[in-house]
Amino acid sequence: MRPSSQYQSRRGSRLNNNLEMPRKHKPDYILLVLIILLLSIGLVVIYSIGPGLSVNSGVGTNYFINRQMVSVFLGVIGFGIAAFMPLKYWHKLERPLIILAAFSALMVRVLGQEVNGAYRWIQIGGFSFQADELIKFALLIWLAGFLANNIKAGTIADFKKTLLPIITALFILGIVVAGVESDLGTTAVMMAMMAAMAFVASVPLKKIAIFGGIVVVCVILAVATSSYRQQRVATYLHQSQDCQNSGYQTCQALIAVGSGGILGLGLGNSVQAYGYLPESANDSIFAIYAEKFGFLGTTILLAIFAALFVRLKNIVERCPNNFSRLLVTGILAWLSFQAFLNIGAMIGVLPLKGITLPFISYGGTSIMFVMAALGIVFHISRYTTYTVPTKNTEGDDYDNSHNGRRLRGSRNPATSSRN
Repeated sequence: MRPSSQYQSRRGSRLNNNLEMPRKHKPDYILLVLIILLLSIGLVVIYSIGPGLSVNSGVGTNYFINRQMVSVFLGVIGFGIAAFMPLKYWHKLERPLIILAAFSALMVRVLGQEVNGAYRWIQIGGFSFQADELIKFALLIWLAGFLANNIKAGTIADFKKTLLPIITALFILGIVVAGVESDLGTTAVMMAMMAAMAFVASVPLKKIAIFGGIVVVCVILAVATSSYRQQRVATYLHQSQDCQNSGYQTCQALIAVGSGGILGLGLGNSVQAYGYLPESANDSIFAIYAEKFGFLGTTILLAIFAALFVRLKNIVERCPNNFSRLLVTGILAWLSFQAFLNIGAMIGVLPLKGITLPFISYGGTSIMFVMAALGIVFHISRYTTYTVPTKNTEGDDYDNSHNGRRLRGSRNPATSSRN
C-alpha cells in the first residue's frame, strides 16, 4: 500500500532531525550465505595447499590453515560488531580512523618489512598488519560522510567544496600508497572506490572526467618513475618471452590455470603450490584454485562473486539515505574491482598488481576489514526501503532522490513501499 506524500514528508523530516533509520526489518540473509560460501572456499583452498606451503616455509603442515581460521574468526567478530553498530557511530569514527590510517602509513617504513621492493606490512613480533586495508576502510567512511554532507548542503557540484578535497585526498593517497608503500594495485582500487562514490553522489560527469584525467596522469607518472613497474608492463605486453626471469610468475600462473582443465586436478594434487608459483597463497590463489577445481569450479566461484556483487547493487538501489548508499557503493567498488584486478592478472589479461583475492587469499588483515565492511552492508540491509518521490525536499537525506531528481544508482518504484 502506497504511503501518502504528507506522511512521507513528516517521516523524512523526523529522520533528518533525529538521525535515525527507517523501521527495521529482516536483513539480507542471501548476502550472508554468499559470504559464508566464499569464506569456506578460501579455507578449503588454504587447507589443501598447506602441505606445499609448509615444505617451502619450514613450518608445520597446519600452520597456514590455523592462522587463516583465526583470521576468519576475527573477521566474523568484526562483521558482528559492524552489523549491529548504528550508522551514526561510523560518522563519529571518521576522524579516529583517518588518524589511525595516517599513523599506520607512517609506521610502515619504521616497522615494515620490504617484500619485493614494497613496504606494505607492519611487523610486530610474529604478527603482521597490512596498513593499506585500514587506509581503504578509513577512505570509505570519510568519503561517504563527506559526499553525503555535500548532497545535503546542495554543494555536490561545487568544485572547491567537493572535487578539490577529493583531488587532494587522491594526491595524498598517491604519495603514501603508490609512492611510499609502492602499492599501485591498492591505489587503483581506492581510485575506483572514489570514482564510483562520486558518480552515485551525482557529482557532474565533467568533473568526474577531470578526476579520471588526473588518475591517468598519476598512473603514467607512477610507471615512468619506477623501473620494476616498467618491467611489469613490458612483461605483460610480452608474457612468454622471459618465463625464467621477469615473466616467471605470469607464466607459472597460466600453467596452473591451464593444467586444471575442465574438472581440475583435485584438492590434494596441486603441483604449482610446491614452490613453482610465487605467492601461491596470496596474490596467485586464483591460479591455484583453477588448477585444483578446473573450469567448472572456476565458473562456480565467479558465479558466487557475481551473485554477491548483484546483491550489493540491489542494496545500493534501496538504501534509506545518502550516507548508507555511498557506503555500500564504495564497498561494491572495492570488492569487485579488487577481484577483477586479481583474476585478470592470473589469466594474463592484466599486468601483475600484487593484490589479493577477497575472501580467498591467505591474510588476516584483508579478511578482517572486508568482513567489517560487509557487516556494515548487512546492517544497512535491515533498513532498505522503497520510497515514492515527493516534491517536499525536507526528507531528501533519507530518500532515493535529492533536489527533485533521482540519485544515480537509486530506484524509485512508484507502486510499492517497503519498511
